[in-house]
Amino acid sequence: MNSFQHAPASEQTFAQFLLHNRRNRIILYMAAAAIIIQFAVFKYLYPFANYIHGDSFAYLDAASQNLTINTYPIGYSKFLRLVSVFAKPDLVLVSLQYLMIQCSTLFLLFTLFYFYRAGRVTQAVLLCFMVFNPLALHLGNMVSSDGVFLALSMTWFALLLWIIFKPSNRIICWHAIVLFAAFTVRYNAMIYPFIALVAFALSKLSLRKKALGFGFGLLLCGCFVGLSMLQYKKLTGYWQYTPFSGWQLANNAMYVYHEVDSANREPVPAKFRVLDSMIRNFYDNTPVLPGGEASTAYMWTPWFPLGQYRDGLFAKDTSATKFKKWAGMGPFYSSYGMYFIKKYPMHFLRYFAWPNSKKYLAPPLEFLEYYNMNHPTVRPTAVKWFGYTNNQVNTRMKSGKIWVLLPYPYLISITNLIMVLMLLAFLLLKGWQYSTTFNKSILLAGFVWIANAGFTIFSASAALRFQAFPALLSATFSLLLIDWMARLVQHLKLQNQQQSLAI
Repeated sequence: MNSFQHAPASEQTFAQFLLHNRRNRIILYMAAAAIIIQFAVFKYLYPFANYIHGDSFAYLDAASQNLTINTYPIGYSKFLRLVSVFAKPDLVLVSLQYLMIQCSTLFLLFTLFYFYRAGRVTQAVLLCFMVFNPLALHLGNMVSSDGVFLALSMTWFALLLWIIFKPSNRIICWHAIVLFAAFTVRYNAMIYPFIALVAFALSKLSLRKKALGFGFGLLLCGCFVGLSMLQYKKLTGYWQYTPFSGWQLANNAMYVYHEVDSANREPVPAKFRVLDSMIRNFYDNTPVLPGGEASTAYMWTPWFPLGQYRDGLFAKDTSATKFKKWAGMGPFYSSYGMYFIKKYPMHFLRYFAWPNSKKYLAPPLEFLEYYNMNHPTVRPTAVKWFGYTNNQVNTRMKSGKIWVLLPYPYLISITNLIMVLMLLAFLLLKGWQYSTTFNKSILLAGFVWIANAGFTIFSASAALRFQAFPALLSATFSLLLIDWMARLVQHLKLQNQQQSLAI
């Protein structure tokens, strides 16, 4: 079935596919012009970078102090330092972030088009959707790891496709480097080695090269993990990769424990009794869940039980920094959170996993709803780092509300539904019989979607900026699956006509 076969690798190189193919070359020129023009218009409307009050300044503080560990993965702070070596203004940072997002999405799309001949209409829709996507503009404009992580994730997924269909030593090395970079930028990348293992298993490499290629990426990530654990051991006396996971588990457990009827609450181990007493007292006086369902309010609000308990433990240790206090609680809160999740598994599924799954399928805008979280100013850290004349930031929009992103939760929920339905149709119609290339691509994309969903639903908080990569991947493969379905229908129709004529 010719319409379902991929372009043979021997026909042309990727560079020839991009630059010697007149249509693709024109598309690249038009995309470059569109990217520049819309970014210029966007920066006229939003002349300053966007900030998350808390996260953004934590990244900037870590960058200014050249820290090796921080509340969040240190990779983005190192990226900020690297960019600052060449230029100080925030325009340079956000321009680079936006360019990284656009280049990575184009790299992924043309990688897909190189290995699989999607219809021209499908290609045009995908290219327009990615190039003119306002989410890329707003993520690129944020002083946050979200935009950089999206760019790294898109590039990483494209490299996985290359490993499957046309591997080389250079591709394997680049994959290891990009995987390592993503691993240092966001905790979500902890699932990436497992996904990479699937890609290596699907590739045509020899078993020895598969082991060496996968092992190289794993080694780089392992070095980062080991260095982080050593730094936390020196700071807190505990071996831990990140205290963040401990705080997250305790936060999740509190949303679960809140729904356990007081008559059904069993006695807790002795080491948890003081904290448990504080939490029960808090529940008695706070009947409504703070921050809504499956949020992160318990992690970051200092006057909530987790923060109060930490401050009580370190009350006599005047030399302990705020970060040391936070990091020192990681192992304890990890064991506390796991205890309650294991103790009340059905409550966990009902009161955390279920509401979080709804948020994953239709991720809330969160900090992307308002520019600078509707604050007129930024902290001195940003003023000093980017060389602002004062702490005032503004836009030329009538309101701080980012209205263009308001439909995204609904669009992503529709996209996710289409993705699931089309995957089911692919399985029911035995789509793997028609194209090995498309089969492997769908298998990898489906595994990425499931892995991201599982990680987010059961352990993290869902929001649009966190789900940007799986959401864009879902949109891409939903359209490719629709294109595949249309081709299949045409092929079956033609086949029936030929059989009728033969009779």
